[in-house]
Amino acid sequence: MRFTYAEAMTDPSYHLPLARAAEAAGYASVSVADSLIYPKESAARYPYTPDGDREFLEDKSFVETFVLIAAMGAVTSAIRFTPFVLKLAVRPPVLVAKQASSVAYLTGGRLALGVGLGPWPEDYAATGVPWARRGRRMDEAIEVVRGLTRGGYFEYHGEFYDLSPMKMSPVPAEPIPILVGGHSEAALRRAARLGDGWMHGGGDPAELDALLARLAALRAEEGADDRPFEIHAISPGAYTADGVKRLADKGVTDLIVGFRMPYVKGPDTEPLSRKIEKLERFAESVIAKVNP
Repeated sequence: MRFTYAEAMTDPSYHLPLARAAEAAGYASVSVADSLIYPKESAARYPYTPDGDREFLEDKSFVETFVLIAAMGAVTSAIRFTPFVLKLAVRPPVLVAKQASSVAYLTGGRLALGVGLGPWPEDYAATGVPWARRGRRMDEAIEVVRGLTRGGYFEYHGEFYDLSPMKMSPVPAEPIPILVGGHSEAALRRAARLGDGWMHGGGDPAELDALLARLAALRAEEGADDRPFEIHAISPGAYTADGVKRLADKGVTDLIVGFRMPYVKGPDTEPLSRKIEKLERFAESVIAKVNP
């Protein structure tokens, strides 16, 4: 089992020392949150809090995803970075391909590109992208990013993107895994059909088993159940060795763990030293037992 350390909406100066500490403690990856704007008004609900409240996001710091990964990559040597998740549908996929391939190349392939739609119509309005047919737009964007980051000439002719033969350089030595986030039927089907993995967004822990079962069924329908596939999950079971074993038996490959409740209003007042202490304690009590 691999473990991903999650810390977001905190003092931006903490990210680099936390990445170094997580690498030293034996975590396999660090998740990187993605957020573009905070609209003053929105009727949308956040999908992973019980009441849909979004106000905890106000005034929280989000360093641009690829900038932060590059900075953390420069001070580490082994740990991987997993955007959780990049709002792909609101971004030009050719630009994302360039950013992702550059970061993956400079870090020696330490990027697994988590992608999702995002719940906020305001992100789409602010970037001039229609909210309608966003799922199909993202399907095409995944294909464009995958094609361009593999090297060689690539062309694409779809409903939203039309690319004549082109290529990028440099590209990483190995393909960048694309991990699809989301709990809807469409998101699970997208992960099964187009993804190299799936990212669970949290929410009600009781729903995870049903999501895993549906994902397995969809992968079988797509004839994809025999190819490598990552499953990144959030679960209370991640915090004990026995719970980790049960999750591994269900097909989970990566567990995302954090040590404070992020959905709270106001600034994060926990000091850096306390955060490092918590991640190290978990590594000693769980990671070392699971992965001796």
